[in-house]
Amino acid sequence: MDILDDILETLKLKGVLYFRTDFSGPWGVTVPDLGQAARFHLVVQGQCRVELASGQAVDLGPGDMIMIPKGQSHILADAQGRGAPPLEAVLESAGYEGSGVLAVGEGDALASTQLICGHLDFRHLAQHPVLHALPDHLVITAAMRAREPWLDELLRMMTRRVFSDAMGSEATVTRLSELMFVEVLRAGIGHDVNQGLPLQAFRDQHIGRALELIHHAPEKPWTVGSLASATGMSRSRFAVRFRELLGVAPVGYLSDWRLQKALSLLEDSQCSIQQVASRSGYKSSAAFSRAFAGKFGLPPTAYRRVGD
Repeated sequence: MDILDDILETLKLKGVLYFRTDFSGPWGVTVPDLGQAARFHLVVQGQCRVELASGQAVDLGPGDMIMIPKGQSHILADAQGRGAPPLEAVLESAGYEGSGVLAVGEGDALASTQLICGHLDFRHLAQHPVLHALPDHLVITAAMRAREPWLDELLRMMTRRVFSDAMGSEATVTRLSELMFVEVLRAGIGHDVNQGLPLQAFRDQHIGRALELIHHAPEKPWTVGSLASATGMSRSRFAVRFRELLGVAPVGYLSDWRLQKALSLLEDSQCSIQQVASRSGYKSSAAFSRAFAGKFGLPPTAYRRVGD
């Protein structure tokens, strides 16, 4: 099975919104912090400087894209040192009502900066080593796109849809943005030795097999010994290698993943608490409720009421 697909589906990766900008003349905007939402900015025309909360700055040209996976505040501007009012103030001043083009300035349209901006979100309380490993930002350059044909085609399709204004474009673009996020992970994190460790785990002959078993049947009574045996490794070597790649012990990973599956079942199904407990690998609803409350701070019944 594709483990990454299972993770992102369970964590409920979802394209939430997008908009197109047309900035001309001296311009700048401060994008506020937005929890664990993943933001992206794709340059279609012109230049854009991105100043990150870490103090780093990235200059983007046509075809370049930056993704800020953890939703930190950042500044977009045409040059260093520009005044950058909050995004809300820019939206209000421009009279932007949530659709069409966010236009700022009255300069030459041919020299303006046109961006496609958007964000994706995850299920409330979504957690996984893949998300923890995400860097503060990922930059996809035009040169990288040439080496990643799937990602390049997705970005081209997204751009064509945004500029077409055809019926159904919004739904299409949000779905494309979800696919784009997956390809950015593969292209961006996969090139970084440290940040790519969870993805390396998926490809590892032994640890990848263990992850397949866990994700295919998280309800089974897996132990370090049974997983190690199934992958052809000694118990001690398996435990060490698993932690090296995923930053957590095998049993800890299994426990956390069972609770993520439980979150999904509580939100997306009509299963009873007992059924959710059983399908998540717990012998009783009481044991499940204790584990759930210990992890998330509230019992599963209360979580379901909040979701409703």
